[in-house]
Parts: sequence; C-alpha cells; structure tokens
Amino acid sequence: MAQPHDDLPTEAARFVSPAHFVESDSLEVQGFVTSALRDLPVEATNRDKAIRLFEAVRDDIRYDPYCFALDEDSYRASRIAGAKAAFCVPKAILLAACLRAVGIPAALGFADVRNHLNTPKLQELMGTDLFIYHGYVQLWLGGEPYKVTPAFNIEMCERFGVKPLVFDGYHDALFHEFDEQDQRHMEYVNDRGLHVDAPIGEFLKAFKETYPKLEEFNRVRISRDSSGYDSAFAAEPAT
Repeated sequence: MAQPHDDLPTEAARFVSPAHFVESDSLEVQGFVTSALRDLPVEATNRDKAIRLFEAVRDDIRYDPYCFALDEDSYRASRIAGAKAAFCVPKAILLAACLRAVGIPAALGFADVRNHLNTPKLQELMGTDLFIYHGYVQLWLGGEPYKVTPAFNIEMCERFGVKPLVFDGYHDALFHEFDEQDQRHMEYVNDRGLHVDAPIGEFLKAFKETYPKLEEFNRVRISRDSSGYDSAFAAEPAT
C-alpha cells in the first residue's frame, strides 16, 4: 500500500517502516486504512490521505482516559485497530501505523501535559493534573513536519466544551491552550522526543509509579473479565 520515497528529508527517512508496535504492515491496520480512505478519489494526495486518517483515528475510536491496558501486547497497532475506545497513546500508535501504511513518514512523539480542566474523578485517581507520556504523531508532508494528536473525538469535545482538534494538512493539530470558554485547558510542560517505535515497557513502568491508584483501578476492571482480556481497550486478535 505504501509508495516509494525519493525525496524524504533525512530526519523523516527512519520513520517509514513497520515496527513492533507500529505495525503498518498488519492486515488489521491495512483494513482500517482501507475503510478510512474508501471514499477518497483515486487521485487523492498524501495530504488528503493524512487528513482522512487523522479524522478516522480521532473519531472512530472514542477517547477514554480510564481504559489503560496493563500488558504490552495490547499496544500493538493490530490490536488497537479494532478498539472501540482508547486513550492518547494507543491512538497515536495507530495513526502512525496508518500513515506509514500509505507511505507517509510518521514518528511517535511523547510529551507531559498539564490538564487544567481535569475531571474530579480522574484527578482523584491520578493524584495530579499532569499527564505523563501524552502520545502524539509527527508526520511529514511535502518535506515539512507537522505535529498532531488524534486523542479527543469530536463528540467528546462538543460534550465538554473543548475546541476540536482539526488537522488541515498545513498546520499542527495539538491540544488547545484554552477551551471554548477561554479557560486554561492543556499546557505542554515537557517533550520526550520522537520515536520509531513506542517505548511501552518504559511507559508502563512510569505509569504504574506515577498513578498507582489509577493502575489499580484498571487492574480491578480488567480482572472482572473472566478471560483476563481488556475488552474496553483493544479488539480481540484475529484467529
């Protein structure tokens, strides 16, 4: 599905191939891509495809900050492609895989962000308003880099009065500093850099150390499924 690259920027060249978690060559990811792009004309550009893939990951998988999977395999793009809900990290992994699948260089980025409008329930479970390892994607179009996060679906934004994240193919689409009422919303406080693949082992270790109550909340929730499988996060792998 991917096209050959002749004029990639040097910095982008290493972000085009499949990886352990960014499974751009998996059947599940390619199926997600085919579905997302089904209405685009044959002459659609990479910019058109990037916009449509961003929108598909943003809206087809509902954002849910409570459904953390606690095992590494659930963070593989082939598993995420069938999820009904997920948080920013798996959604970024899936978007990066989808972009690479159509030949668009895409790196995984991670940053720590402060949510000034955190809900009381999530604040209590997290013990802080700092979200570590927020996942985003840096992609390259026409040789230019753009940073995007497909985390918040449009329906959630409308419900909570949050400005939707819109990627037009020419500007970054990161969290807004203010909401629709001009209250402080998201603040980027630390960028952890770009990655070819997701550092999930490192992420899960930091998550458990930083948010022990939220980690236990998810452990209990997952254990309620007699199979031990986190059905609220990723889809069952194909058999």
